[in-house]
This record gives sequence, C-alpha cells and structure tokens, in this order.
Amino acid sequence: MKIGITLNDDGGLKSEVCAHFGQCSHFLIVETDGKSITSSKVVPNGAMHGGGGCQAVGEILKHGVTHVIAGGMGMGAQNKFAAAGVPIFGCSGPAEDAVKALLASSLGGIDPCAGHDHGGGCGH
Repeated sequence: MKIGITLNDDGGLKSEVCAHFGQCSHFLIVETDGKSITSSKVVPNGAMHGGGGCQAVGEILKHGVTHVIAGGMGMGAQNKFAAAGVPIFGCSGPAEDAVKALLASSLGGIDPCAGHDHGGGCGH
C-alpha cells in the first residue's frame, strides 16, 4: 500500500494532516506492508498555488499512491480520485496517527468541501 497524505509543512510523519487537499504545502508518501510503515518521504506540492485540488490530484498521483488521506477535499478532486480508482479518507491530527488509523481500517470517507473558507463551510 502506498499512501499519500496532505501536510501543512515538511515535518513528515509528525506533521499535521492539512485541512484542505489542494492547499497543502507538501505530501507525505508512505509505503506500508499492510500492517506497518516501511518507508516515508516528503515531497512538495508543486500545484499548491496553481489551481487548487484538481491540479494537485495529478501531482500526488505521480507518486503512484494507492490511497489518499486529507482533512478535506472539493468534489472536483474527489471525482478525479474516483476516476483513478484511488480511495480517499478524511482525518485530522498527526500524519503518523492517520496512517495507523488507515491500517487499522478505522478511517472514514471524506466530506466534500464547499469552498476554501475553513471558518465555516467545510466542517473540518
């Protein structure tokens, strides 16, 4: 399993999961054996300032991810992941905890983000 996680910074597994997929500064790419983390690397989100989530989908898919974890995500990005056959999961908190929760099958889906105003509209 290869998991892509949105990050607020380049701190890796200790970083917080970014609240909005298209606005994350970095992605954490984590490889697992299905039970534990075998490797991880942080890569910049090259599409962060260029069109939001829909362009960031292509950026993260370049890394061959099979699953994605984010705090929130717009419907355009969700639809692109669905078309690519990549399941998406919602989570907040440290990235390492998010990976452990996914491996334990305790993460749920992700609600569509209605906009970029996280003061109210997205619920995350």
